[in-house]
Amino acid sequence: MQPSAAPDLADLAHTHARPTHWLATATATAAVVALAGLLQPGPAGAGTAPAAAPRPAPAPDAAGASYPLECGGGPHTVAKRVSGDLDGDGNPETVAVVHCEAGSGTPPSGVYVLTRGKEKGTPARVVATLVAPEQHQNVTELAVRDGAVRATLLGYSSPDVPSCCPDEKEQVSWRWQGGAFVRGGQADALGV
Repeated sequence: MQPSAAPDLADLAHTHARPTHWLATATATAAVVALAGLLQPGPAGAGTAPAAAPRPAPAPDAAGASYPLECGGGPHTVAKRVSGDLDGDGNPETVAVVHCEAGSGTPPSGVYVLTRGKEKGTPARVVATLVAPEQHQNVTELAVRDGAVRATLLGYSSPDVPSCCPDEKEQVSWRWQGGAFVRGGQADALGV
């Protein structure tokens, strides 16, 4: 048999596990684990959790609001209502289509933006009139999308057109800009 060119394994100190070797390995492993623990974020608890975002207030109730609408002493009707955040404050506003109750004919509509009352428990209040009843228009479709109010308005080309049969149709939109509702063009209102 020919002698091996490799050294005898019994002569290599690092091939034998001695207690000092295991102690050094355990110490190094404990140091790595401790360092990793220091670099990790702390446990989630009551004191360290981020504050929950406040829940948005409910949309204003259109039924209890007072509208700038003259009905000759008669009642009014909230014909349509939609809600959405129009001014970007995280709380929804309500857009209401309101008209006087009429026995016959088609009474003109008013389109109003409502916000919650100033005090808790007070009714919603009108903060903007998008369409006044004096404009003699009716609303057939109403939506809030992407922070804009979108509506389809029916109107009359002349006073000779009977109130039962509007002969003009227009799609419109309004968006909150610079502290007021700005009416957009027909292209902005498509997809009502």
